[in-house]
Amino acid sequence: MDTRALVVSGPETMAVETRPLAAPAQNEAVVEVVYGGICGSDLHYWRSGRVGDFVVSAPMVLGHEVVGVVAEPAADGSGPPADRRVAVHPAQVCGGCDHCLRGEQNLCDDLRYLGSAARVPHTDGGFAERLVVPANRLVPIPGGLDMKTAALAEPASVVLHGLRRVRQTGRRVEGADVLVVGAGPIGLLSVAMAGAAGAATITVTDVFDEPLAQAMRVGATHTVRVGSGAPVPAADVAVESSGSPAGLVAALTALRPGGTLVNVGHLPAGGVTAPLHLAVTRELTLAGSSRFYHEMPEALEIMEAEPWRFSPIITSVFGLEDATAAFKQAADASGSSKVLLSFAP
Repeated sequence: MDTRALVVSGPETMAVETRPLAAPAQNEAVVEVVYGGICGSDLHYWRSGRVGDFVVSAPMVLGHEVVGVVAEPAADGSGPPADRRVAVHPAQVCGGCDHCLRGEQNLCDDLRYLGSAARVPHTDGGFAERLVVPANRLVPIPGGLDMKTAALAEPASVVLHGLRRVRQTGRRVEGADVLVVGAGPIGLLSVAMAGAAGAATITVTDVFDEPLAQAMRVGATHTVRVGSGAPVPAADVAVESSGSPAGLVAALTALRPGGTLVNVGHLPAGGVTAPLHLAVTRELTLAGSSRFYHEMPEALEIMEAEPWRFSPIITSVFGLEDATAAFKQAADASGSSKVLLSFAP
């Protein structure tokens, strides 16, 4: 059986190709993909053929934010049955390294992620009409959650993991004044998740007006446009999602004594200059957050309980044949948030 897939082979070289679908192993299921969310890493692979040090050296199927329906369940009986709606967990881990044995599978020494050029051969992604995947990586979508909103499961899980990192420092999001730096999809999901967790106030900063308007729609209580001269309110918890040195400085500066900063945005690989003396004088805690592993079922439950916080984050849906237009819109941070590809016929 063949399937159509979105393949990148170099900078600005992306095309829909027909590829043979691998025969599933006994523990693998075939998923009919319904939606796929375009991530910043997909945009980097499309624009420049690389994400940091990960360079596309052979054609690779993009995408790791994927939801669909089980077309063929695993032959060994594991995993969800046929016709079950599922989100696809994008991570494959070894299960035997020290990190995996400690329950830190997101830090696995041999981690492989859908749609990633981190290893050779590359790991093909999920932007395809049909996908063969281990059945234990399929997470059932709750019955009350629509498929389009469920397509946010992967990035929502990334954010939920970041908020768990805050809790690990001893700081609670519940009842806290939260600052979210950057109102891209991850920033907006941070607003939604912090609101669902019971934050007292949520302030969002961004360089564009429309993302700030989006932030208000998903639960922000205050917004500040960068460069406007308006002050950023003091915060107990700061979520840095912009991945910019200036954003890191803003987050550190706004934290009250004893506050916690969690970095979910990817800062430049060459390092940044930041006022880290504040970490000493204010006794701040800085926490990094990388991907996720265990959080997807809980993320889906949270989205089902309060879908109004999450559904506005999806700003448009394109068919697979319009993938280039979809990527161009997703790259426009001034006017779009999460852009989906639809794989339904």
